[in-house]
Amino acid sequence: MKIHFLPKLITLLVISSFISCRPQINKPFDKIPQEYPILGYVLQDHEKYRVQIIYTQIDRDQNGKPNFTDFNFKLNDEIYFYPASTVKLPVAILALEWLNEQKIEGLQKESIMLTDSIRSSQLPANSDSTSANKLPSIGHYIKKILLVSDNDAYNRLYELLGQDYINRKMKEKGLQHTVINHRLSMPMTEVENRHFNPIIFKNEHGDTLLTIPGRETKSIYANQDQPYIGKAHYNKGELVNKAMDFTYKNKFALSDLHGTVERIIFPENFEPHQRFNISPEDRKFLLKYMSMLPGESDFPKYELPEYYDSYSKFFKFGTDTNPIPPQFRIFNKTGNAYGHLLDGSYFVDFDNGIEFFVSAIIYTNDNETLNDNQYEYNEIAFPFFAELGEYLYQLELARKKVQKPDLSEFAVKY
Repeated sequence: MKIHFLPKLITLLVISSFISCRPQINKPFDKIPQEYPILGYVLQDHEKYRVQIIYTQIDRDQNGKPNFTDFNFKLNDEIYFYPASTVKLPVAILALEWLNEQKIEGLQKESIMLTDSIRSSQLPANSDSTSANKLPSIGHYIKKILLVSDNDAYNRLYELLGQDYINRKMKEKGLQHTVINHRLSMPMTEVENRHFNPIIFKNEHGDTLLTIPGRETKSIYANQDQPYIGKAHYNKGELVNKAMDFTYKNKFALSDLHGTVERIIFPENFEPHQRFNISPEDRKFLLKYMSMLPGESDFPKYELPEYYDSYSKFFKFGTDTNPIPPQFRIFNKTGNAYGHLLDGSYFVDFDNGIEFFVSAIIYTNDNETLNDNQYEYNEIAFPFFAELGEYLYQLELARKKVQKPDLSEFAVKY
């Protein structure tokens, strides 16, 4: 049995990544103006809030090619935090890459995907009431992941790909600080999470296109970068007075989240082996649903008041339930669990020709007890993201650019 641990510092020195080779400056975060009180407070007490930020300025050359400059705050790929739903983004992308590799006539993201169960911990999925034809598919699962961060949709794609495929692919692309090893919101042991459901793909006529048997991985994917959080936690309703162990939980370092978004937005900025192997059509599909607002979707259908525009758009808009002005589009993925709030985004203002990347993580758990639902999301975390997004947006408004970007590629039709 082979055990995979997250790479240590020596590995980082050997393996070059695209992000680490770019300029990195800390000036934007040296002094925060008074009109951003929560942002300033959090950055001053950054150890308590375990905050990390990556802000990437984009400057275009005379040919429109984007050049990146990174501004990081306390970025450290070896400090563990729980990535929550941000892990759904690479799994969604890799499902399209897997599909592209099959080379089976008629097999596409709209094909019917029927999931069976052969273990007591597994659940089948033979229908989907939110799709137009009431049947599940890779494409529909991806829509639900990107629109409202649906857990079941992620689980189905995790079961399709399996741990070995996901973790191998991420490392091949230079995303060295990722470990994906479990379903979400399902009380499974690490052993059960290494078993994957049987799956059958059919076309619209009911003909079988591909049959995948139940599988398991013999490898154990584990974190060793001090994956313990808090001082106490609840387990099955009982208080345990020690830190919660995340050894067998997912890891998705902020640089990898940031790099995943960048690879979808500007794949040409990366070496071919670092890109996701998806078609131009599939990339447009991802761009559409990464930026679509819940109310703009027909299948699945999401309605107010629960699904307001900024439901999964934290930067600048926070928990504001007012409509987001149409000049803005945010291509992103968020996460929220165990006191952690995360967002990795490409932010666009079409009217003012503004574009930038920003990713951030904050941990708000004043009593250091996990699973008690006593987190300071509304008091600290969401205002932090709203102020950080607004602060960077105002920096971009004031920043002089030699070449105004052509953002027409990202004016996606919904």
